Amino acid sequence: MFQRILIPTDGSRLSAKAVQTAEQLAGLTGAQLIFLQVVPRYPISYFEGGISIPVSQVGQIEKEWSDKAQALVDELKRKAESRGLKAKALTVRSDLVAESVIASAKKNKCDLIIMASHGRKGIKRLLLGSETIHVLTHSQIPVMVLR
Repeated sequence: MFQRILIPTDGSRLSAKAVQTAEQLAGLTGAQLIFLQVVPRYPISYFEGGISIPVSQVGQIEKEWSDKAQALVDELKRKAESRGLKAKALTVRSDLVAESVIASAKKNKCDLIIMASHGRKGIKRLLLGSETIHVLTHSQIPVMVLR
């Protein structure tokens, strides 16, 4: 049935539901789990939403974000493997979250993406956008969405 399942995660309680569901499904199908966290780049200018700081500090902040993301997916991988599941930990550095999720699924030959949705509506959805909706509408790979 499923051989590789991609689980994009941000470490939130909501994304933990996606992890739990993916682990249950992998237990039934023998699929490999691929845990992914997309790490954004630090905004360089005030207009991008960042404050002006020295370039050396930008690099340090981005390294901290990458290290934290890697630690998260490594821990998810370790827990999954301790339950007898096959797992892989992956981080990608990009500001284009949905595109990175889709590209990672393709690159790793995934046949299912399981992800969470915050279920924002109205003006919040318009202003904050929805990476989940973007993945749903642009992915050629099936997507399971949990709330």
